Amino acid sequence: MKINPEVLEALKANKPVVALESTIISHGMPYPKNVETALKVEQVIREHGVVPATIGIIDGEPIVGMTPEEIELFGKVKGIGKASRRDLPVVYAKKLWAATTVSSSMILANQAGIEVFVTGGIGGVHRRAQESMDISADLQELGKTNVTVVCAGAKAILDLPLTLEYLETMGVPVLGYQTKELPAFYTRHSGLSVDYEINDPKEAAEIIYQKRKNNLQGGILITNPIPQEFAMDDKIINDAIEKALKMADEKGVKGKDITPFLLKTVVDLTGGESLESNIHLVLNNAAVGAEIAKEVCKHK
Repeated sequence: MKINPEVLEALKANKPVVALESTIISHGMPYPKNVETALKVEQVIREHGVVPATIGIIDGEPIVGMTPEEIELFGKVKGIGKASRRDLPVVYAKKLWAATTVSSSMILANQAGIEVFVTGGIGGVHRRAQESMDISADLQELGKTNVTVVCAGAKAILDLPLTLEYLETMGVPVLGYQTKELPAFYTRHSGLSVDYEINDPKEAAEIIYQKRKNNLQGGILITNPIPQEFAMDDKIINDAIEKALKMADEKGVKGKDITPFLLKTVVDLTGGESLESNIHLVLNNAAVGAEIAKEVCKHK
């Protein structure tokens, strides 16, 4: 793998680094908003005194710490695939370009020695999964890969109660950052309880330290609610999600295409409001993740 010299130097010197995914660039937002957002997220992390490491795959080579030019290419180039754990060996062998999902970003962050990874929302158990068996690989990865994921909960298009049940089965601690309730991506409330509430980055770092010190394999999920001023109205977003799900059924959209289809449709149905919420929740997660990464370094 190719590790950006700045990232490598920080890791060797025990300075904080935060990993970021690239799916949000190539599949999450339209150009140029995707590139602007990716660079702004990196800027927020730098403002907190932490080194950002955006992860992607170019010509079959994993890159941990993409340059602004590489991020620009990821935002512009059409047809870049998404790589989860199952796809990595094929992408490597065929020397393809691929954007990393939560799952593959966790794998590469762990291989590079990065503890904290920031994303918007994780994948989870899809609605009607009892029939489709559509469950994101993100949940399995959280159960076995030693990376802490900071997010705004699971994406609201999913079955959140079943997602929490699956995480419990996989032994993943679900922590609420200054909240007792699981945030629902676009909104602060889901009506579902997290396992534990944590109050600050220092407390998060202590939990991470104890999990690693005692060889308790697997990830930690820290859920961080979207700031109130950017949260969407519950009824508006839930109505849009229901309509998007119905449209997906009618068009026969399934598998790995379902999430980008639903997110794009929700953006269209909300007149772009959900996209703005998505951007602000990622920026908020980046700030929290950066502070946690700083505290984690103090334990090493």
